[in-house]
Amino acid sequence: MQCSWKAVLLLALASIAIQYTAIRTFTAKSFHTCPGLAEAGMAERLCEESPTFAYNLSRKTHILILATTRSGSSFVGQLFNQHLDVFYLFEPLYHVQNTLIPRFTQGKSPADRRVMLGASRDLLRSLYDCDLYFLENYIKPPPVNHTTDRIFRRGASRVLCSRPVCDPPGSADLVLEEGDCVRKCGLLNLTVAAEACRERSHVAIKTVRVPEVNDLRALVEDPRLNLKVIQLVRDPRGILASRSETFRDTYRLWRLWYGTGRKPYNLDVTQLTTVCEDFSNSVSTGLMRPPWLKGKYMLVRYEDLARNPMKKTEEIYGFLGIPLDSHVARWIQNNTRGDPTLGKHKYGTVRNSAATAEKWRFRLSYDIVAFAQNACQRVLAQLGYKMAKSEEELKNPSISLVEGRDFRPFS
Repeated sequence: MQCSWKAVLLLALASIAIQYTAIRTFTAKSFHTCPGLAEAGMAERLCEESPTFAYNLSRKTHILILATTRSGSSFVGQLFNQHLDVFYLFEPLYHVQNTLIPRFTQGKSPADRRVMLGASRDLLRSLYDCDLYFLENYIKPPPVNHTTDRIFRRGASRVLCSRPVCDPPGSADLVLEEGDCVRKCGLLNLTVAAEACRERSHVAIKTVRVPEVNDLRALVEDPRLNLKVIQLVRDPRGILASRSETFRDTYRLWRLWYGTGRKPYNLDVTQLTTVCEDFSNSVSTGLMRPPWLKGKYMLVRYEDLARNPMKKTEEIYGFLGIPLDSHVARWIQNNTRGDPTLGKHKYGTVRNSAATAEKWRFRLSYDIVAFAQNACQRVLAQLGYKMAKSEEELKNPSISLVEGRDFRPFS
């Protein structure tokens, strides 16, 4: 009888232990599921291999810069990259796009878009937890022993180009320029990089690969992240001019229109209208001030930042509740009144910022500007960009085409 009683007790204790282990396992792995990878037909190799890092229970503030190409996002990214207590990543979603797009067979279908956004949100959530191993799912060829030389624009991240992540010859506080970082730092050790990430109070990520703020709702509402979104917008006419200059082959027909004065019959107008539609949809959500964005969303016009970089940066950091680092202030001083000849690199940030914001007015013909104004009139009105009513008005720099709007953060 006594043996039977002991056997029952042992079975009960074993059952409790098994349940406890199952709960712990579920808790540890439930935040590392990979629906984006599964839907794309990829093995979930690293979803279970990734170490479970401590979640953001200390209410650290993390930042996402939501932008589009040629809107000034590299400049805004540097406002966080220069902060010594911020771990900054430049376009990590490039790896998701580069991995998944070749697998899509239906082009830009709604289903493909859902898969892309799902995978992007999974990666962002992991990166804000400093789980850099998760990124390995999208790096080709796969890293060996968690080391790789294939991180997109590694050199744009100060932390990834300085000690202890990189150990170049020279003084202990040496920070390499982007080109030198790739050449002198060698392979990136993701384990060491993750440690450097966890040593900092904030993670900031820049992306031009999420169309609208509503696509980020699941992350914004996740209490573990305490995520705040800086949505950067720019006059679509300025974006068009900058893209035509930077991506010369892709925007060849727009340049042909400028050169000949005749609109090509096969012009891809979606290169303009998609930007305007995404801006309009996203800004509409932000300006409606839904409860889930309260205290989480700030709209920033590139033109306002370019005209008053220090003032606007102070407003951004005030919204985030993060002290403004002296390194950031020094970087702004050195990079917003620069010699234009130093800003020739297409992703460079050294420039006269106020002059750069107005350059588009002299790079587009009035015919192209009138076409853009008609196609994008809704978002121009939403964001306070004025119509140029004539060639003379367009080319006259004393006439501002930017209304004095005050887009206050939603708090």
